[in-house]
Amino acid sequence: MKNKQRSPWYWIPTVYAAEGLPNVIVTGVSVVILLQMGLTNTQIALYTSWLQLPWIVKPLWSPFVDIFKTKRWWVIAMQMLLGAAFAGVAFTINTGVWFQFFMFFLFLMGFSSATHDIAADGYYMIELDDHQQSFFVGIRNTVYRLAVIFGNGVLVPVAGLIQKATDGKVAFSWSLVFFGVAGLFIAMALYHKFFLPESANDKPRDVSAKDTAKMIGKTFATYFTKFPLKETVVALLFLLLFRFPEALLTKMSPTFLLRPTSEGGLGLTSEQYGLAYGTIGVVGLLLGGILGGIAASRHGVKKWLWPMVLALTLPDLVYVYMSAAYPSSMTIITGCIFIEQLGYGFGFTALTLYMLYFSSGEFKTSHYSICTGITYLGLMIPGMFSGYLADHLGYHQFFIVVMFLCLITFVVTALIKIDPEFGKAKSVSDEEKGAAEVTKTDE
Repeated sequence: MKNKQRSPWYWIPTVYAAEGLPNVIVTGVSVVILLQMGLTNTQIALYTSWLQLPWIVKPLWSPFVDIFKTKRWWVIAMQMLLGAAFAGVAFTINTGVWFQFFMFFLFLMGFSSATHDIAADGYYMIELDDHQQSFFVGIRNTVYRLAVIFGNGVLVPVAGLIQKATDGKVAFSWSLVFFGVAGLFIAMALYHKFFLPESANDKPRDVSAKDTAKMIGKTFATYFTKFPLKETVVALLFLLLFRFPEALLTKMSPTFLLRPTSEGGLGLTSEQYGLAYGTIGVVGLLLGGILGGIAASRHGVKKWLWPMVLALTLPDLVYVYMSAAYPSSMTIITGCIFIEQLGYGFGFTALTLYMLYFSSGEFKTSHYSICTGITYLGLMIPGMFSGYLADHLGYHQFFIVVMFLCLITFVVTALIKIDPEFGKAKSVSDEEKGAAEVTKTDE
């Protein structure tokens, strides 16, 4: 649609829905699928943690998206590739080698989704002026969260209903679900072919791959030398370890909720899980993030740092309670999940703003991307052995260990330095633009 102005409302909701849904399927829904297909917690945690790798290494190839083709081309191409990957799962999950194909196609989804993130965010900044970017940052983040709700709150229950109607045919149910998602992504790619504007500013950068590689090297060099060595080491430890206990909890909480009571879980149905964890929980996460942003904008992140740390860690106690009491009331279970996710959303604001603080200066955007990659690594490594701990300790002892490991979060928080004025209202608009990317991490 060259030279024709289209309202951003035509494409922002659909582009960012296409950004959020693959992420939640690869990093979240995959846990449910592998559980239903009969894998142990040890296996589930190890394999699904590896699926976070594309978002960790994303900063390494993001500059090359700038020099080959346009951002619009990458957005549409990645949506088509995602549609093909979803179809690949749908065609192979009923076969005898389903697991190998499943992991292959989910890695393909991960790399395609990470590339789509790069292109979509770049296109967003090119196509919109500063005022529009500030206005739509809340819209894009909300759409992203709605896509997360759709993943856990709609796709999982739909698969569960199909299983009930087909006498428990798990592979068949997920095959139908993935066929549907594949069709959705192919339809979105075709939609964007006609309704995603062709911007005059959206063109490949006139720079060679060799020069780009040099720029990447300089970006990483300045990232690790912009502050004194001690402060840099502390910052890296904070980015890696701030969510250490949450990384353990996030991988195993879905399996605890879904496994039958005979295996130590709460035995929720797919529909109950979709409502409590996939919908109400995400609403709590979103609300916590909004409250955290308001608090930081009024008084600065330094004043709210420790309340945010406590909000991130202490609500994990609800899982200690549920693994001991095994409540049967969905109201109690849903309330516990909501409290934990509300606290997580509020506490996560501290990490978001610290990444913005540490990324300030030259190469701000690239340095922020490196920060997000490091935080993903901080989720991946603990997540890999969370299943082993849960299998060998049992859920109740596992959740107690998670609470004990909250000390790690307290220690790395005590070590960091941050400007008391950072995050206050005068810089909120700039921070919102930078924070748009980090809202996708949790997941």
